[in-house]
Amino acid sequence: MLRRLDRGASKNREQLTEPVKRNRVDQSSKKSIGRNEVQSWTTAVNQSLHIVWQKIKRQLILVMSFLLAALWYCRRLYAYLAQLLKWWSRYLQRKFKKNLSVLAEVDLLGYCAREWKGETKQAKQMKAAYEELFWRHHIKYVRQVRRDNYCALRAVLFQVFSQGIYFPSWMKERDILKLPEKLLYSQGCNWIQQYSFGPERYTGANVFGKLRKCIETLKTQWTEISGVKDHDERGNMCNILFSDENKEHKLYEAIKFIMLYQVVEAYEQMKNEQKRVPILFSLLFARDTSSDPLSFMMNHLNSIGDTGGLEQVEMFLLGYLLEVKIRVYRLCKFNTEEFQVNYPEEYHRDWQEVSLLTEDDHHYHIPIIRI
Repeated sequence: MLRRLDRGASKNREQLTEPVKRNRVDQSSKKSIGRNEVQSWTTAVNQSLHIVWQKIKRQLILVMSFLLAALWYCRRLYAYLAQLLKWWSRYLQRKFKKNLSVLAEVDLLGYCAREWKGETKQAKQMKAAYEELFWRHHIKYVRQVRRDNYCALRAVLFQVFSQGIYFPSWMKERDILKLPEKLLYSQGCNWIQQYSFGPERYTGANVFGKLRKCIETLKTQWTEISGVKDHDERGNMCNILFSDENKEHKLYEAIKFIMLYQVVEAYEQMKNEQKRVPILFSLLFARDTSSDPLSFMMNHLNSIGDTGGLEQVEMFLLGYLLEVKIRVYRLCKFNTEEFQVNYPEEYHRDWQEVSLLTEDDHHYHIPIIRI
């Protein structure tokens, strides 16, 4: 009896567990199918990404290589341009400093201390003269002018231009461009062909064309700079002009020729007793070496810019033709009546004034007065 009951119970358990087993099998199969689907999707995505990566890998490598090469090239180019710009800047600075014929202003007493360090009699005299200028004449600064045989002309013209001084009255009444032809045809001065252009020593039949170019440069630059109202802008224009040696020399040669023209005019007036001429012409013609315009040109004018500069008589003439009072502080004449002189001595009250400073009556600098 008991055995029958056990067999019945076991059969019932077996009948109960079979659905559970089938459910478990179904669930496990579903899980395996889900895992397989996930794995297949993952594999498909990986394969797709791999294919896409393979396609863009080469292009990306090429792009990165190009960018790196471009970056390297840009750095090299930047370094090269920076070096080139640095070299060019130094070159321009050297060239500008080399060609600049009127330097920037410096402290007067500092300049004196650098130039006169010794304790000789001359050095003591120069130091005393500079102190006199500083304290009594209120000259606080000085602009050094290139030491050559155009020195006086350069120092005067630079101030005429930088101060905005206009043409003298007699130049406004005449066409100065026609002065060379006027001397040749109206007054028969064919000896002008022997005119010498400073160190160039140019002579010949084409001298009139060359003189005309010089006078054109003078008239153009003078008109342009004097028309500028702003003082700083005029100063910058003068710095540029007086760093161009070619234009500079044309200015000086034009002034030299206008000096010759004034001498010829005064000589003709004195010879014909037409009217009274300034006393400076009497002094000029009283010299054995300049008794007439030709000797003046050959013995004095032609050497200016070459082997000699302006002498005192030529300084009188320069102030007269420009209609400016040239005040010169002659340090070599310190403690004498000739320490401060004016060129010319006869001047009009309405004339503008320019100042020069010289230690030897040959080289001139520009004193700056500050009160």
